[in-house]
Amino acid sequence: MLFIDNALVSELLSMKECIDAQEAAFQDIPSGRAAHRPRLDMYAPCERDDGYYRWGTMEGVHDGIFSIRMKSDVITWPTDGAGRWTEDKYCVEPGTYCGLVFLLSSENGEPLAMINDGTIQHMRVGGGAGIGVKHLSRADAKTVGLLGSGGMARTYLQAFSVVRDIERVKVFSPTLANREKFANEMSAELGIDVDAVDSAQAAVAGSDILASATDSMEPTFDADWLEPGMHVTNLGPAEISHEVLDRVDVKVRQGTSGVEMPETDHIKGGIGHSPMAYIAGTEDDRKRLPIRDDKTSGFKVNFPDYCDIMTDPSKGRTSDDQITYYHNMGFQGLQFASVGGLVYRKARAAGKGHEIPTELFLQDIRD
Repeated sequence: MLFIDNALVSELLSMKECIDAQEAAFQDIPSGRAAHRPRLDMYAPCERDDGYYRWGTMEGVHDGIFSIRMKSDVITWPTDGAGRWTEDKYCVEPGTYCGLVFLLSSENGEPLAMINDGTIQHMRVGGGAGIGVKHLSRADAKTVGLLGSGGMARTYLQAFSVVRDIERVKVFSPTLANREKFANEMSAELGIDVDAVDSAQAAVAGSDILASATDSMEPTFDADWLEPGMHVTNLGPAEISHEVLDRVDVKVRQGTSGVEMPETDHIKGGIGHSPMAYIAGTEDDRKRLPIRDDKTSGFKVNFPDYCDIMTDPSKGRTSDDQITYYHNMGFQGLQFASVGGLVYRKARAAGKGHEIPTELFLQDIRD
């Protein structure tokens, strides 16, 4: 069995490979050669009186690889000086995180690998957005309006540059230093013009592709900023308002974002970035949780999905004037199985990764 860290994932995996692996898995869903279980979270009170502990998992299987992605976070929901609120997280202390992708053979059950999830998480999400751009943006799309300047924004732009001939990017995030740093670094990496602009509206105006890749828990742009022919995508559902959904002509989701269950005081959907969650704690404890904002699109979207537009292209873009939207979530567990499986096979072929005795994970006591 291998342990594969983030540095090795970065060494082994290109964005093109990440996109291709995901698409191969998505295309195997209708035939039953691939399957996924949507994200499901569990919340419990933590040591902070302004936050909650969150455990999250998602699963998928493809091409002989089963994957479960596991995440252990303390979550808070801070607001900025303007009253805008976001979701923040850490494990143990701010700046450290715990996320793992556990791979097993679906042929014989053998534990195969543990992978740090940081790099693979950013790449699979960015690659997923790239798949939406590949199939829904205009073929001549060259200009990107980007809201956000963090790690996800980087992989979104990397993925867009794989599937389209991007020439110019306008990036906005609230902190000037962050957006300028992003612009300088991504311009050097991709060899294209990346400009830091002074407002979200300036980033949106005149763009062929609009991507919101932030931790915002409220809409990041206005519907009336959208222009004919644009393609729109997102990171979290709270970034997209109902007005935006009403404005766009074509709406497509990657897949089903979360398990759907009847809601109670202890089972709720749309808490922060959780599609569906089991929630422990007293009534007073649960007051720490953010109130779901029904002004945003949320996770419960009922659009055609990726598989639908592959079998029936008329459900996707059919003219250059249409505004299209890709809800970039739904097949998360399958993304980790397909991309994680590729990373594992490449590590084995290269003789890289940290060996862990498989025997540590096996036992002779039957459950």
